[in-house]
Amino acid sequence: MAAEPQDPAGLAEAMRQLYEAGGDGGPAARGPAGRSGWQERLARAALTRIADPGDEVMGRALRDRGAQGALAAARCGRALPGASPRRTAGYARRAVRADPVADLAAAHRAGARFVCPGDGDWPGQLDDLGPQRPYGLWVRGRPSLRLWALRSVAVVGSRACTDYGAHMAAGLGAGLAEAGWVVVSGAAYGVDGVVHRSALAAGGATIGVVASGVDVPYPPGNAELIGRIAEYGLLVGELPPGDHPTRSRFVLRNRVIAALTRGTVVVEARYRSGSLITARRAAAMGRVTIGVPGPCTSGLSEGVHELLRGGAAVVTDAAEVVELVGEIGADLAPQRRGPVLPRDLLGPAAARVLEAVPGRGAADERQIADAAGSTCDDTLSRLYELQALGFVERCEGRWQLVRTTGDERARRTG
Repeated sequence: MAAEPQDPAGLAEAMRQLYEAGGDGGPAARGPAGRSGWQERLARAALTRIADPGDEVMGRALRDRGAQGALAAARCGRALPGASPRRTAGYARRAVRADPVADLAAAHRAGARFVCPGDGDWPGQLDDLGPQRPYGLWVRGRPSLRLWALRSVAVVGSRACTDYGAHMAAGLGAGLAEAGWVVVSGAAYGVDGVVHRSALAAGGATIGVVASGVDVPYPPGNAELIGRIAEYGLLVGELPPGDHPTRSRFVLRNRVIAALTRGTVVVEARYRSGSLITARRAAAMGRVTIGVPGPCTSGLSEGVHELLRGGAAVVTDAAEVVELVGEIGADLAPQRRGPVLPRDLLGPAAARVLEAVPGRGAADERQIADAAGSTCDDTLSRLYELQALGFVERCEGRWQLVRTTGDERARRTG
């Protein structure tokens, strides 16, 4: 819980003035079009401590009554439509302890701000969550969340990833960052951590969506990474300063990752992985759902393979991800093909005659012409061309292939 201010009235006035000056993402930072008002901001900040993230009862109350009306009902213990007596009592109990001014002050001390729907920095795609839309987001870091989210991709996966998973995640994080995309993940161990680190190492942009307060490094082992994300990128969370995650909050956090980005890439996930929840929420909102295939014998890839069977797109590198989430016709991945062999450079007629030369033994030009469906004169001309290029040789009036290691290998493989 946030620390009690020594001078509540003085702190409230100081925070209001800071808001008016734009120091916490208020009007001066948002521009005149996005003013939600100080009281609206206080009410939404209070709700982040009163109701759980993604609470649809509170989400519908916000839609129907506004933030201040929903907060007043919670404080008075009035039942909101759809709320059970137990939930109503929970709202009232937590409302007594909620101190939004102290929370905003704690966020400011941590270098964070509170972004609300209606602010110029609010990512409009979060509205696709409907009644599960966040009441507001606590954001730590200097860049614009809205602008960064416009060109962002989520890369998520197993916390206990294999070396293969880490290798693929590192390539995706660095490749997407180098291509100018913002890499979004959950700042957890495993794939999340690898993705963030590789994006930062490439000098790119990354957003960590956390299931705790943005001033609480969780997991503790990633404290240094989380600090770097806050310094060079953005940390985003729904919980107020000082709050710690629970199992359910990790699951709820995933819906924000899915809604915030253009697409979700899953690198290694078991059947019950939270990463699959992220991907399925992304698909339900019309986002691109993508999977990186792994060994069929690996339990850590079984969830990804299930996604792929359900229609998710297959990718093997960042360029293929960009092709899926980027502009149609403008962000195409390079065409992939095997090595170019000398015979690939032949014209169609010469290639047809070469194919007609027996793989073993020899034949005269009439036999080769018949097999190639060509005239004797044209076939003989092509044979001399092929002889000059080193593909065939003439021996005692008959033609045969010149045996080379490369040509034999190409013949065997097609």
